[in-house]
Amino acid sequence: MKYICGICGYVYEEEKEGRAFSDLPDDWKCPLCRAPKSEFSPESKPAPEEARPTPAKAGPIPASPDSLPADDDLKQLSYGQMAALCTNLARACEKQYKPEEAGLFAEFAAYYTGLVPQIPDAGIEELARLLQEDIDQYPGTRAVIDENGDRGAARALVWGEKVARMIASVIGQYQREGEQLLRNTEIWVCTACGFIYIGNEPPERCPVCKVPANRFEKCTGRETA
Repeated sequence: MKYICGICGYVYEEEKEGRAFSDLPDDWKCPLCRAPKSEFSPESKPAPEEARPTPAKAGPIPASPDSLPADDDLKQLSYGQMAALCTNLARACEKQYKPEEAGLFAEFAAYYTGLVPQIPDAGIEELARLLQEDIDQYPGTRAVIDENGDRGAARALVWGEKVARMIASVIGQYQREGEQLLRNTEIWVCTACGFIYIGNEPPERCPVCKVPANRFEKCTGRETA
């Protein structure tokens, strides 16, 4: 029997390892991304070809402003969402070797970050709840993407879901173990996709987006006033 990590895709093969997955201790973690045992699920056989839905082709690009969505269909982004969007655009420009554009988007990100209001009840329990709320929306979003055959959006969704699940996993571990989880170790964040890794050194490659170790930044904590 094979069990697959829902975060990085690592496969635990019982026959190869010589030990049943159920016999592993509860505190066992994925050797690649350090996700807990609970993130693994049994390998499922692929559906027959005739049972798989045929993705619909993406619709035509609007030819004129008249064909764009009405104002009622548009959503105003919050300051935090704008900060995240600009940060992602800055990273994208870095990948395309456009330092000037990357710097401008980074400035926008910093500006919007400064406008984000403080949330009084922003405790770890509330953060865990919001993350789970986000994770619960992925199946519906995936269905819409599959229906429209958008491969780019599908790839972004896979990364986003893996990172969200990993962050939720880390928060869950912290709720159970407290500061013991972070004792005598470091926290690393992938600057490409946001993956969080707990260990003395960053992984050789990000388990989610596969960028090298030099794309990880070490979290040094935040001073409190």
